[in-house]
Amino acid sequence: MIVLAGGDGSYMAGVTALARVFPANALPPIAFAPGGTVGTIARNWGMSGDPVRHVRRLLDALASGALPVVPVVRRPTLRVVESNGAERVGFIFGAGLVARFFELYDAAGAGGNLAAAKIVARIFAGSFVGSRFARSVLDPAPCAVEVDGTAAPFDRLSLLCASVVRDLGLGMRLTYRAGEELGRFHVVGTPLGPRALGPQMPLVLAGRPLVGTRIDALTERLELRFPKGRGAYVLDGDLFRADTITVTAGPVLDVIG
Repeated sequence: MIVLAGGDGSYMAGVTALARVFPANALPPIAFAPGGTVGTIARNWGMSGDPVRHVRRLLDALASGALPVVPVVRRPTLRVVESNGAERVGFIFGAGLVARFFELYDAAGAGGNLAAAKIVARIFAGSFVGSRFARSVLDPAPCAVEVDGTAAPFDRLSLLCASVVRDLGLGMRLTYRAGEELGRFHVVGTPLGPRALGPQMPLVLAGRPLVGTRIDALTERLELRFPKGRGAYVLDGDLFRADTITVTAGPVLDVIG
């Protein structure tokens, strides 16, 4: 058993390192000790509270021989590959407003859920009047998107998220079908601008589909191409830049709860 302790970025880094060493079908069982500033992945899988106590419980079960009775659940992942060959394994991928949100969040000091909620509230309020701040986050930008080899019905992107967990943080259930199948992930994307996209926050919180032009599907392969050079994307809260990104289903994990 391997225990990864930390937040979402630490989990992504740890699983990526393991995937480089072990064959996809032979990764060791993994436990996640919740930590970091947000801990979205662990919370989705029912893991919260004191990380030390969580790890101690698992180690006590292992030492006493009771580990087989501790629940082990198979969990999906994402494999994200850049055009330069860089490869990572994670859980929540985002572009468009997701990347711009994290740029703002990091610039403000990455203060956890409260700081994130304040930014979201400002974006949501500004979307109704088309404020400069809301436009800076929600305005669509050029990006070509393909889902399972089929081009999306738009060439500009304001929001895209691909995930294997349903709650993306702060109760946002944009990817409401995530985790339904181990070999596919849920992708949602749209070119809608601030006045059309911002007011749909209640749908996101309720786990309902967006209204308007969009892609919304369980898929095996997603490709993004930024025509003006390296575009920003987020994987599990960490920002990266690339000109072309391919997302596929990653290795299935045996997660010890």
